[in-house]
Amino acid sequence: MEEVLALTPELLPVLKEAGVVDSGGQGLVVIMKGGYDVLCGKEFSFTGESTPTVPASSERGPVNTENISTADIKFGYCTEFIILLEKEFGEQEERKFKAFLESIGDSIVCVADDEVVKVHVHTNHPGKAFEKGLEYGQLTKMKVDNMREEHNEKLFLEQEKAQAANGAAPAPAAEEPKPAEPRKPVGFIAVSIGEGINEIFNGLGVDYLIEGGQTMNPSTEDMLNAIDAVNADTIFVMPNNKNIILAADQAKAMTEDKNIVVIPSKTVPQGIAAIISYLPDKTVDENEAAMRDAMKNIKTGQVTYAVRDTKIDGKEIKMGDYMGLDDHTIQSVGTDLFETAVGLIDSMIDEDSELINIYYGEEADEASAQAIADAVTEKHTNVDVEIHNGGQPIYYYIASVE
Repeated sequence: MEEVLALTPELLPVLKEAGVVDSGGQGLVVIMKGGYDVLCGKEFSFTGESTPTVPASSERGPVNTENISTADIKFGYCTEFIILLEKEFGEQEERKFKAFLESIGDSIVCVADDEVVKVHVHTNHPGKAFEKGLEYGQLTKMKVDNMREEHNEKLFLEQEKAQAANGAAPAPAAEEPKPAEPRKPVGFIAVSIGEGINEIFNGLGVDYLIEGGQTMNPSTEDMLNAIDAVNADTIFVMPNNKNIILAADQAKAMTEDKNIVVIPSKTVPQGIAAIISYLPDKTVDENEAAMRDAMKNIKTGQVTYAVRDTKIDGKEIKMGDYMGLDDHTIQSVGTDLFETAVGLIDSMIDEDSELINIYYGEEADEASAQAIADAVTEKHTNVDVEIHNGGQPIYYYIASVE
């Protein structure tokens, strides 16, 4: 097996170009070698082998929740609603409405079609958002959550866990546990990466988020645990990574008491587009078709860095270079993060493009994302560009073009 693995670069030119062997094949060799060593009675050291270090800027210790204050939450109410349109809501009206929402809050998601507008905003004045929405039609599915209260509850749970870990008795519960909520018709599960993207999915009504990402793919067991936690007859699952779709499909096959619908989203922007297209008054089959169609309109790009020297698709890449990858290949490479990101997004835009969303990661910031947005709109005046705090690791920026 090792001899065949060594030949894989000769079997697949892209492997030879990158200077690597087939990763799946290498994984299979490791599994078989482990089994062989066990049969031979080999003793093992479970201390583990050293792994490549992550750049210092990405290293993190335990989160010190004691230093986090609710005062850091600028806008305290997560506000969601749907407008059942009764008057025209074209591009001009949509821009005005978004501008109003930006004047009273942040974390804005506003998506419109011919009949409805889905709205999500963090604000200190939910009533103002509702009143503005009423100018365009009737409101439904209205929900307001106090994020400061939720933050305090989260801190309380973290403190309980810390006390338990230190052998201390947990603090007394403030109130009796709430009874289980009644089973609902539909629920949603999504794989997410980063606090900002978590907030977006929560704002769109996702019931359960599975922590995922390029370096920590959830297992079938993780999927089954999530399915078990969502008390719904039908559950839509958005893997948001091509490597996780199989685990979701396996979890679906192993679930008997719930109808599991796997929407095969390969990226986070595809998952966001899919859940935005869901309409409560449609059937499960109609929504599945609409969610799959919505993903087809999404192009995704991601900006990261190279961990070693290589050559791919004719591009010379040095360790530490920034790389802009779209759904198919590497579109831009360079030593300047701004230019690499702009080059990637520019390559994804065509004459049909209308909206670009830029999610900046934990190693980027709002100002740098805004500079990229400004550069894109200056060159492509026919598209709208919105920026969001994604908080994702590894990728400085995730961009979607639709």
